[in-house]
Parts: sequence; C-alpha cells; structure tokens
Amino acid sequence: MPFPIITTCPVCSQQLQVTRLQCTHCHTTIENEFQLSKLASLAKEQLHFIEVFLTCRGNIKEVEKALGISYPTVRGKLDEIIVALGYSPQKKQDDVTKKEIISLLDKGEISPEEAVEMLKKA
Repeated sequence: MPFPIITTCPVCSQQLQVTRLQCTHCHTTIENEFQLSKLASLAKEQLHFIEVFLTCRGNIKEVEKALGISYPTVRGKLDEIIVALGYSPQKKQDDVTKKEIISLLDKGEISPEEAVEMLKKA
C-alpha cells in the first residue's frame, strides 16, 4: 500500500528532494533530482479543501454547503492556500467592497446575515 508523499524531513524539518522513481509494472527505476509540484507541499486539509472547491466548480455557495462553513471562512481558506503556494492573495477578506458584497448577495453566494456582517466590516 503506497503512503502519501512527505515533503519535509522528519528529523530537521527541511524540504526533502525526490531522487528516485520506479515503475510498479516493469520495475524500471530512474534516479535524478525531481521537482515536486507546489500542491505537494500543502497540508492534507488544504488538499481536501481544493478538491471540494474544484468539484463545486469554484462556486463558493456550494463549497459552504459541502463543508458546512461560512463565506468568510471559505475566503480565508482560499487565501491561506494561495499564501502556502507562494503567492499573495489579491485582496484580504476585509477588503471586499460594498458593491462586491451586494453582488455576492444577489448571486445567492452569501446569506443576508453574512452580507450584514461583511458590510459592518467594509
């Protein structure tokens, strides 16, 4: 049974380097230095969130339902993942404009209660 790949050393916490690949069918082995994708460094919970997000086709309201979390929590998790991948989020959650909040409410992506809370912070 294969184990999930680890990306940090359990001894010193430095990044691990993949140096060997092997075919399970013919047992061909290739040794070199291989680069993992940025997604490989994400935590298990972050990968689960991305899977849910993708299966919901990026519809935040559907992500809220699937995970049982609020719109601001979904945005916060997205921002965390963006940062973990080495990017800067375009906007912080608190930087949502009043116009964007009304638009989210019109689309049904947030509830009236969530809109009120967000408008208080805007």
